[in-house]
Amino acid sequence: MPVTRWIRYRGVSNNGTRAAGLRSSRKSSDARGRANRVSVLDEILDGVRADLAERQRRVSLDHLKEMARQAPSPRDAMAGLKAEGVSVIAEVKRASPSKGQLATIADPAALAADYEAGGAKIISVLTEERRFGGSLDDLDAVRRTVQVPLLRKDFVVSSYQLWEARAHGADVVLLIVAALEQSALVSLVERAISIGMLPLVEVHDEPELDRAIEAGATVIGVNARNLATLKVDRGIFGRLAARIPDGIVKVAESGVRGPRDLLAYAASGADAVLVGESLVTEKDPRCAVADLVTAGSHPALRGEKR
Repeated sequence: MPVTRWIRYRGVSNNGTRAAGLRSSRKSSDARGRANRVSVLDEILDGVRADLAERQRRVSLDHLKEMARQAPSPRDAMAGLKAEGVSVIAEVKRASPSKGQLATIADPAALAADYEAGGAKIISVLTEERRFGGSLDDLDAVRRTVQVPLLRKDFVVSSYQLWEARAHGADVVLLIVAALEQSALVSLVERAISIGMLPLVEVHDEPELDRAIEAGATVIGVNARNLATLKVDRGIFGRLAARIPDGIVKVAESGVRGPRDLLAYAASGADAVLVGESLVTEKDPRCAVADLVTAGSHPALRGEKR
């Protein structure tokens, strides 16, 4: 979405000031935060669109659809998310905008195999290249190696990317509310489902949560990382989870450093946690996942999820 249109949707005028009706006494840091939020997201999206255009020139949509038809049938990711306790989504992640380079992952398939052996229900693979160091090749390598469902983690702005994800073996796809107009969000949720994938709809605040629910999301991820400051506020999950209707799976994203954080998210209603940084920086990622899985299987957390 162009910067100006995204700003208008967020209730901010073109010159960066608040729209009419809001108090003008907000601190100047608020304005800086909004500017940072726009610039970080839009800079990423600019790169995503440029890379997407290049891939579209190389691979036609018709060819992608044929690849998707020949791909293995989608795995049932929802079953893993609704399993007893708190499910673990383990992420293959080389870098991030907030921390820069996290790990040199020469063999993403081997890392994913460790995650699967540790008990991860779903494996997330970053495919965005410029800020996260990922690629569709990583997704291919992981798909050839593990049997659990895969999440393609990227900034999806086009249905082409959904077909791309399915063609390369993904079973789940991330849709970020902040990156999409409502009509596009609704369309992408529906299209993902129609081609056999489960959309994980990511939100950061109350207005985004309302939009996710309105779009028909059945799995909502609450990202505790602030888009303006890139800092983590684990409390945001509890504040938003309380507003998520029964029947929608709640995924806590960001801020899981170990079992204690998983249990804290569980106490706030998390059905699953998505963990990346703390796993890729561990010397023994298999054991690190196993520790999280053990915590998520604590007797106090057992019971069928609705």
